[in-house]
Amino acid sequence: MTGITEHLTSVREPPGKPLLRALAGITQATPPLWMMRQAGRYLPEYRALRKRANGFLALCYTPELAAEVTMQPVHRFHFDAAIIFADILLLAQALGVELSFDEGTGPRLSPVRSGGDIEKLRPNTAIHDTLAPVYETIRMVADDLPQGVTMIGFAGAPWTVATYMIAGRGEAEQKTARRFMEQCPHAFEQLMERLTEATIDYLDQQARAGAEVLKLFDSWAGSLDGAAFDRFVTAPTSRIVTALKSRHPDIPVIVFPRHAGTSYAKFVATVAADCVALDSTVDPVWAARELQPRGCVQGNLDPRCLVTGGDGLVRQTRHILESLRHGPFIFNLGHGITPDAKTHHIERLIDIVRQS
Repeated sequence: MTGITEHLTSVREPPGKPLLRALAGITQATPPLWMMRQAGRYLPEYRALRKRANGFLALCYTPELAAEVTMQPVHRFHFDAAIIFADILLLAQALGVELSFDEGTGPRLSPVRSGGDIEKLRPNTAIHDTLAPVYETIRMVADDLPQGVTMIGFAGAPWTVATYMIAGRGEAEQKTARRFMEQCPHAFEQLMERLTEATIDYLDQQARAGAEVLKLFDSWAGSLDGAAFDRFVTAPTSRIVTALKSRHPDIPVIVFPRHAGTSYAKFVATVAADCVALDSTVDPVWAARELQPRGCVQGNLDPRCLVTGGDGLVRQTRHILESLRHGPFIFNLGHGITPDAKTHHIERLIDIVRQS
């Protein structure tokens, strides 16, 4: 059987950085801590810097500014990791899809809804011209990391990126993507194939630029179930992880099949990643029993706790710590920080975790 533990057995010398130690399967008295979307609108320094850039995409594609944004939460909160400031849809743009971000309405893309649209996508060899600034940002950040801080690169998983490309925007129930999958199965599989190969190449270049860990976000994994989940969430993720491990055997990979529900266990048993990130719906007691014996887990505080604070923040944080502290563990959220999160609640969370 494949799975997270398969890679752990190959680790010989435990790395020194706390995040890398957790990903190597080492249980630590104090878990490493970082947060998804830790660079963003909840930070006043980010909002100030955003005004200097000519839009969100310009911020992503200007290495000096993107590197500064990446480091802002690390400097403020002393997190154990810096995750590159970018967006999962940059890969879609690199493939030739028109992309824009409108304030308050989210991303807009030129839809891909036919075999002809897929044929018009750029070859994978051309994506790096567009994505070169992302690699340069990683190089800049990697050269400037504080001691003990780990550099994380990332990409969106094929199913999640495909949903945006097909619908032309975000959709809560992914009706447009699911309809395309059912009515045009050959074209849909063509798109998934293109995205899977492009994601491997994209993350490969991030690793070559200096990323020490790679993460794959499947934010809409929970919109599929059964055979469709196995075929279009688990299988592409497994293929990407296997390819990356072949090219970069010493670089850990974190996978995040958000809202996978009961499929988490089978997913973890199938995908040979180093760590699985948990969304906020996952019971940490269950995760400690069913997932953590296979390797590192990451998560999974509800991001709303960083808005409301109070006893709920303290109670949930301590419950997660107590449930998962007896195995390899990275403290994080169950999804990204929201723009209305309060910095003083984040400081309180950090105190609880690091004094545990």
